[in-house]
Order: sequence, then structure tokens, then C-alpha cells
Amino acid sequence: MRVDHLCKSPPARQFQAPRSALLHFRSLRTWIQSTLSFGLILFLGVGCSKKHYENAADRQVYRIVQDFEQKIFGHTNAFTVDTPFAGRDPKSVTPAEILENRQATNSRVLHLDDVLELAVHNSREYQTQKEQLYLTALSLTGAKFEFSPQFFAESQAQVSGSPEGSDIGSVRSQIGVDQLLATGGRLSVSLANDLLRYFTGWSSSGGNGSRDSAINILAVNLSQPLLRGFGRNSPQVEALTQAERNVVYAIRSYTLYQHQFATDIVNSYFSLLATKDNVRNNYTNYLRRAYLTEYTEARAVDRERRAAVDDARASEINARNGYVNSVAGYLNSLASFKLRLGLPISEQIHLDDSDLHELVQVGLIPIDIDRVAGFRMAVDKHMEILNAIDRFEDTKRKVRLAADALKPGLLLTGGATLASEEPDDYANFDLNQIRYTAGIALDLPVNRLRERNTYRASLISFESSIRSLGLTLDSFKDRIEEGLRTLEQRRLNYLNAQASYEVAERRVEMNDMLFTAGRVQVRDVREAQDQLITSKNGLTQTITAYLQARLQLLLDLGILSTEGSKFWLQDPLAPLLTPDMRGPGPLQMPDNELIPPDRFLEPLP
Repeated sequence: MRVDHLCKSPPARQFQAPRSALLHFRSLRTWIQSTLSFGLILFLGVGCSKKHYENAADRQVYRIVQDFEQKIFGHTNAFTVDTPFAGRDPKSVTPAEILENRQATNSRVLHLDDVLELAVHNSREYQTQKEQLYLTALSLTGAKFEFSPQFFAESQAQVSGSPEGSDIGSVRSQIGVDQLLATGGRLSVSLANDLLRYFTGWSSSGGNGSRDSAINILAVNLSQPLLRGFGRNSPQVEALTQAERNVVYAIRSYTLYQHQFATDIVNSYFSLLATKDNVRNNYTNYLRRAYLTEYTEARAVDRERRAAVDDARASEINARNGYVNSVAGYLNSLASFKLRLGLPISEQIHLDDSDLHELVQVGLIPIDIDRVAGFRMAVDKHMEILNAIDRFEDTKRKVRLAADALKPGLLLTGGATLASEEPDDYANFDLNQIRYTAGIALDLPVNRLRERNTYRASLISFESSIRSLGLTLDSFKDRIEEGLRTLEQRRLNYLNAQASYEVAERRVEMNDMLFTAGRVQVRDVREAQDQLITSKNGLTQTITAYLQARLQLLLDLGILSTEGSKFWLQDPLAPLLTPDMRGPGPLQMPDNELIPPDRFLEPLP
């Protein structure tokens, strides 16, 4: 019996099970493949390229910058953060390419207009400032996005089951929109579809089957705070408000930076030209000293002492050192200037002297404004002061928001759902079967320790902002008065340098004649030449120093525009001045008369 039992064929059920399982697996595989194919098609249809997202961000940010510039200044300027590497795959940019780029060996002669254009397009610092403005505007797009309709579409597929039971395949899909309201509330509408497929295994009837179940649900939900967080006190509304104000601050700061940057480039350029002029003067001085040495040696044969020759030789050596040091100083300053412009150090640039000659011909452009009128003008126009005032208003708003957080929370909620009936489609809804909910949630201010601390901290921050705003105003008042004093000081220095140069020229001419006649010593000639080279170098330096003080004062007044051609020679203050705004500066003196010290050191009678 036992042997016979072992030799019998297996029951038919054991042989049919693999076939049933195979059919079951094929049905399940088909369902999975269909689901994955649907998901893949959906992904390929909805997904966008990286370049698309980059371009979309650029369009939105540039539009924000232009809109805010139009509101603030009444006009817009071209703005982009693109560089020669923009639009390229970061993987394609290699260190070797950057190294090659920094080994350029161009050679060119530059005017100041050329230098400003190069600085705007190549300066690393300038590019960083543009990117900071871009990122601030980019943050605003995120804050605005929170208040735009948030469309969503998602689908999730999964299989569950057990070896002994039925496998269940499900696909849950949902599409809808979510909207954050300016009142602080939130409204959402969604349409969901739940699709179930039951895969049955082998049955005694010898078949394999499946059945489907589909449910479509339309849902609407609303939540609205009525006390704490209502309207402008909503954290999301405040985040949007602050993001918009941050863009205003960023545009003002960027505009101020543009003016300051251009002014610094102009000042550095003229300082280089002054140094270049000093190099030439020092070389001329060396040639004069060499000639004096040669002439003295010739006279030492019968008319001059040997000590005079040594004196002349020592003077020549000092002049040689002065010339060498001035050349090295100029080249070092020029290299630093190229770094600031963003040019390769290996590039050869030469600065045209015509800009300095033109500056000397134009002379000193005065700023004839009273200190009080100047401060009032700065309060109305300077970007830094305007930002400080607006940030002071921000702290007042933070106090209001922190105080609102101490209120009770009262939240109104409501919702409605509607499920479809057979046949399962999105149009077969019975409105009589709608289900709705409505309620109010009350959050009493029983425990508000954190909110209390936040509120108290906001009050301290507000008082700190009072001091900060006061310091900003006092600092600008001091800067304007110091600027007026510095401008007058450098005007007088320039007049003194002119007079000193005229005296030094006459003295050199006189001593040369007297030395030839044997009536003065080499020391007298040397001292006259020293005075001449000093006064000649000082004359160039004082006029460039006056330009620097004047441009900085115009910046502090908030009226300097660097967009026009040769702005450093323009007078933007003249059309703004009225007779009552004019007045003497805090250090103003007549050209040829010094005011006694008691006028500045003692109380006025």
C-alpha cells in the first residue's frame, strides 16, 4: 500500500496550481505594466527640462526687478546676471578653461569711459551684487507662489496580498487646487479616484477571475482664522509683505552700490593718473639731478669744491631711487586696479592721460549748499536713509504681529465631499448625496509663554531700531558736514599748491642762473628742485583729491547719478538748488584771507 501510494501520480489539483498561478501572475503583471506605463507617460508629459525651469525663473525675476524699479524710480534699467558661462552645463566648465581665460595677453589703451564699461561687465564684486539682488527677487517669487492657485496632480499605485488570499492592486489618483487667501485662510478643491482590482487565485471551479471597484470623490475644504492670524496678521501674509519690502531694499542698495562702484572706479582711475604723472615728474627730476651732477663735476676742475660734487651725486642717487620706487608703486597699483576691474593680470592696459588734462582744464566745480539743506536733501533722496526709515517701520509691524499672537485662536472650518455612483465616471454625481462638515475651533490663550517672550523681544527690537535710525541720521548729518569741510579744505589746498608750484618754478629758474654765476651752492639748487618736484606732484594730487571729496559729497547727498557720460564733470546739484538752500560751508574761507582760529575754536559772540 505504501509503495503503491508513493508510485501514484499527484492529484490533478497539484498539477493545475502552477497554471492558475501563472494566469494570476500574468494578470497582475499586466496591471502593473499598465500602471507603470501610465505613470511614465504622465511623467514625460508633465515634466520639464532644467533649462525650462531656469528660463522661467529668469523671466519672473527680471519682471519683478523691472516692476519695482519702475515704481521706485519711474524708469527701469537693463538687468541680467548672465555671464560668459551662463547657460552651460557646469560639468562642461573645466579648470583648464578658466586657467586659459585668465592668461589673456591683450594690450589696449583705455579711457575712463572704457574702464567703467569693463568694470561693469567683468568686476567680480559687481557681479556678486547683481546676484544678491537676483536672489532677493527670487525669494519673492516663492512668497508670491504661496498665494497663487497651487495645482497638484498625483497618482500612487501599489499591490498587496498574501500567498493564501487574493492580491489587491490599487491606484489612487488625485487632482485639485489649493489656494491661500489674503484673509489668512485656505481653500482647497480636489477630485480623487480610487481604483481597486482584486486578483483572485485558483478556484475549485477551475477558473481565474478579477473584479474592479472604482470610487470618485469630489471634496472642498475651507479653513479661516477669525481672531489670531486674520488678514494682515497672518504669518503667510506677513512673509509676502516682508519679501516685497526686501526687494525694495535690495533695489535701493544695488542702485546705491552702482553709484558708489562707479565713483570708486573714477577715483581709482584718477589716482592712477596722478601716480603716472608723478612717475614722469620723478624721471624729469632725475634727469635734472644727473645733469646737475655732470655740470658740477665739470666745474670742480677749477671752480667748485669736491664736496659739492658729492652733494650733487647723492641728490642724483636719491632721485634715481624716487623714480624707481614710483614706477614700482604705479605698476603695483595698476595690477590691483586690474584685479578690481576683473581683468586678467597678464593683460596689458595703458591709461590715457587726456581725462586728467580735461579735469585740470575744467577746474574745481563748487558745491554751494548749506549744511542743513544738504541734510534735508539726503533724508529725501539717499537710498540708505530711505531703507533705514522703512526698516524702522518693519519693526513696528513686527510688534503688531507679536501682539496678535497673544490673542485667542478661533478657526472656522468647513468642508464638503461627494462620491460618484455607478457607473463610475466623473460626471455621475448625485448632489443629494453630498456630505458636509462645519465647525469652529477655539484655542484659548492659557499658555502663551513663548508668545509673551516673542512680544517682549519685539518691543526691545523696536526700541533698538529707534536708536539705529537715530544713529543713521546722525551719521549722515556728520558725513555731510565733514564732506563740506573736506571739500573746502581741498579747495584751499589746491589753491595753495598752485601758489607753491609757481613759487617753486621761479625759485628753480633763479637758482639755476645764480649757480651758473657761482653765487649759490649746489645745495641751494638741489633744495629748489626738491621743492619744485614736491609742489608739482602735490598739484596733481590735490585736484584729484578735490574730485574724490566732491563725488563722495554728492553721493552722501543722494543726488549723484553715474549713468550719464563723464558724470564726474557734471553738476547735478545746480538745478536742484534754490536761493534759500545756498550758504557757506562749515570751513569756508576767502581765497586770500584766513579766518582767525577763534571763529572755529570759541563760542560766537
